[in-house]
Amino acid sequence: MKKRLCLAIIALAASFATGARANQDVIAHANDPANWAIQSGDYSGQRYSTLDQINKDNVGELKVAWTLSTGVLRGHEGGPLVIGNTMYLVTPFPNVVMALDLAHDQKILWKYQPKQDPSVIAVMCCDSVNRGVQYAEGKILVHTADTSLIALDAKTGMELWKVADDDPKKGATGTGAPLIVKDKVIVGVSGGEFGVRGYITAYDLNSGYKLWRAYSMGPDEDILVDPEKTLVLGKPAGKDSSLTTWNGDQWKIGGGPVWGYMAYDPELNLIYYGTGNPSTWNPVQRAGPGGKPIDQKWAMTMFARDVDTGVARWAYQMTPFDQWDYDGINEPILADLEFNGFNRKTVTHFDRNGFAYTWDRATGELLVAEKFDSDTNWATAIVMDKNDPNYGRPIVAKKFAPFETGTDDTTKGICPSSLGSKNQQPASYSRLTGLFYVPVTRMCMDYEPFKVSYTVGQPYVGATLTMYPAPDAKDATGGLIAWDGPKGKIVWSKPERFAVWSGVLTTAGGIAFYGTLEGYLKAVDQRDGKELFKLKTPSGIIGNPMTYMHAGKQYVAVFSGVGGWAGISLAAGLTNPDDGSGAVGGFAKLADYTSLGGSLTVFALP
Repeated sequence: MKKRLCLAIIALAASFATGARANQDVIAHANDPANWAIQSGDYSGQRYSTLDQINKDNVGELKVAWTLSTGVLRGHEGGPLVIGNTMYLVTPFPNVVMALDLAHDQKILWKYQPKQDPSVIAVMCCDSVNRGVQYAEGKILVHTADTSLIALDAKTGMELWKVADDDPKKGATGTGAPLIVKDKVIVGVSGGEFGVRGYITAYDLNSGYKLWRAYSMGPDEDILVDPEKTLVLGKPAGKDSSLTTWNGDQWKIGGGPVWGYMAYDPELNLIYYGTGNPSTWNPVQRAGPGGKPIDQKWAMTMFARDVDTGVARWAYQMTPFDQWDYDGINEPILADLEFNGFNRKTVTHFDRNGFAYTWDRATGELLVAEKFDSDTNWATAIVMDKNDPNYGRPIVAKKFAPFETGTDDTTKGICPSSLGSKNQQPASYSRLTGLFYVPVTRMCMDYEPFKVSYTVGQPYVGATLTMYPAPDAKDATGGLIAWDGPKGKIVWSKPERFAVWSGVLTTAGGIAFYGTLEGYLKAVDQRDGKELFKLKTPSGIIGNPMTYMHAGKQYVAVFSGVGGWAGISLAAGLTNPDDGSGAVGGFAKLADYTSLGGSLTVFALP
């Protein structure tokens, strides 16, 4: 405990010594709409741009301005950054970082390729993706597959410092984009399918020195939870809130990885992020004393943490005692929303479990918890009565609970599948309409748990999945929806043939951009979802569209390169329908519409 306290004091002292320079540098660049300075657009995670040169009246005239081959044929998630005249991007493994000169025909200013053991690909759960670089104070930060966190000189590509966050031989990998706040680089870890105990870590931006680490489960001093001050639905978390919800020492291989996008509120000095699935996927093996369900905190949780100390301000568990692999890592989006005539500072999260949650971002008060996917059947609702002892918890339908069915037996017809009603691909909030624009998936599954033993560095899954379209999905297993946050209702929906595995971009021009697994970049009217533009790129799109201004002209850019969990059959050459945890069979027709590729396509008006 003394060691942990000392680290917290060091972190606090460091923040006072260096001030908020990186914070202000990032904010200044993000506030200039000509840039795309953060993977999520800005700290709020809204993925909204005030640029409006391209608008709903002229977007149909978009043409390809230029393209770039990345040289890598795996899933391209994330997207590029633009700071001034320079674009920065990173490829999937081997994680080549590039800087392009936008003022001189996209000349490659420099390339950096980290030295990595290619065996790391074997322990990457769902393709060898990377969700993007970040920028601050003349540095580019990249989190590589082998969990290295590397700082590069943004002008030269020279390596400034490098730290090993974890060890792939234990099943730990790096796929998430870091977040730079104040003088800290904050990064998580992947590996929930290998029994890795998840965490986030804050490193010093200038040296790579580790300032604090917060695990997802374990003793209070490990998870940086204050028993009296950390709130859970308005009440103190209590002593050992995690340890008391695990059976014995299972928490030591408990999962709860952190690999999604994060958000930051400078006024509250809080970062927000979600944790992933508990290990193993077999819930019977994770049962508590007497073979009863037990929450397994803090997997599947939205955390709000103080940036300087890492201590949690509040926590909320979306899916206690997970039985479906409904990772809670999906992005938080900060917005000021009106409730009962008053503006509330909120954070909204569209979970894989099919429910959309909105909390007060200062206190964690639950304001909305409604289904954004009508197919969702594993739970009927979230208890919203504050006087109910189950307040905030899902009402689980036993018919669709693998724990009730048991090991080596199949629970059929669960919706959504483990892919989620939405996966890691980020939604967008438009300040123009006050609506959220959400990429969705309409897939269900059969789930058969089996007994599995833990071995360091080996898969620790323990379930066989079969995935297929939702009952009434027909030929539309995905789509885009517009969501009214305060009302918790869908305003309109636009179906798509496959799951929309691309992020969404909204702009002041009244447009929502997104990509499809077939490879189309599409633009729709934010008001009603009317399609205004589409063009097919060289490969399926699982990247996130972004926009920037250069030499007085607005551009929209997106990666194409099919892969990720939805496209793992193409990315990894898999043919067995059960491979990819059932995704191969669920997307068997995808090969009829696209093939492997790795490119950046940039659009502009003529």
